[in-house]
Amino acid sequence: MPELGDDPADVAQTDPSVLRTGMFVDGEHPTQGSVQIVERDGERVLEFGEDFQTDAGPDLVVVLHRSADVIGESTPPAFPINEADYVVLEPLQMVDGTQQYVIPADVNLEDYQSAAIWCREFNATFGSASLQS
Repeated sequence: MPELGDDPADVAQTDPSVLRTGMFVDGEHPTQGSVQIVERDGERVLEFGEDFQTDAGPDLVVVLHRSADVIGESTPPAFPINEADYVVLEPLQMVDGTQQYVIPADVNLEDYQSAAIWCREFNATFGSASLQS
């Protein structure tokens, strides 16, 4: 009888390939923690580390952004972003802790250099993380 770990699919699930990593920096609200993009079983996933933390807010979503420095290239205090510069992954699941967001297969990662927590209602970037290979 095969044991756990004998099947190559088990190895793929436990050994993701890290494509990019980063650390969140503050925008309009205090935001911190690690983030990475991993590829597991042919699926790309944006993962927040257990150290992730931001403030609660209305209509918060997780986006990939074209700029490597969203906060540095936008205007305080809201750090607004332009529609053509990002793709929304999904609503923010929690304001702290480990979480995962699937990146659609049709998103070209070469076009996006950072991840951000963004309030759609007020066009305010709570925080962002430059993603490095």
